[in-house]
Amino acid sequence: MHRRSILQIIDSYQREWRRLAVEADAPYFEAEEAPVLDRFRSFIAATPDCCERDSPLGHLTGSALVITPDLNQVLLTLHRKLGKWLQLGGHADGSPLLHEVAMREANEESGLESLYFLPYERVLWGGQTPGTDLEPGLPMPFDFDAHAIPARPGEPAHVHYDVRFLIVANHLDPLVISEESRDLRWFGVEAARQTSKERSMERQFLKLAWLKQRLTEGDKALG
Repeated sequence: MHRRSILQIIDSYQREWRRLAVEADAPYFEAEEAPVLDRFRSFIAATPDCCERDSPLGHLTGSALVITPDLNQVLLTLHRKLGKWLQLGGHADGSPLLHEVAMREANEESGLESLYFLPYERVLWGGQTPGTDLEPGLPMPFDFDAHAIPARPGEPAHVHYDVRFLIVANHLDPLVISEESRDLRWFGVEAARQTSKERSMERQFLKLAWLKQRLTEGDKALG
């Protein structure tokens, strides 16, 4: 995958969530998400090394909103450096396969082994992958966010262009807190909304609640 493929994924995400907003009242927040996606496009187009950690102005990252199969709980980490409850994720370190980055980070930051992507797009669309430009087998991102990372010793301020995916885990499996985290916990979705005040997290929780309702109403399998 190269930069063009990442741009195609962004286009597919935007097109399908716009359609869901019209046809199924999905919580796609056009006014706030469209400028973020345009920012991604401009950054990727202008930055050949957009996946490299040492790209000075910013870089792409991959994140996982880890959930239970019933979509009732989410796994959040209390980020050691930022001091915020967030989804799991980290640097691409040169890889443009951001879904693989998200899966790797979910494993490394939780110790969980039995992880899989929730193919929400294929469930919603009757087993088909929406968008003819989305490569077969690639999961659809669940959210995009560009956020500033403050300067630290030896590291200037920069931007993380974060691509988020839904990943399913068993909440009964043991957790292992990594050095990146102060704490790691499962939360009910409403409790997570009260714990993490970041707008991009709130947006994901609203999408997750809508997705659960949509799949429940359709009595569709989640995995």
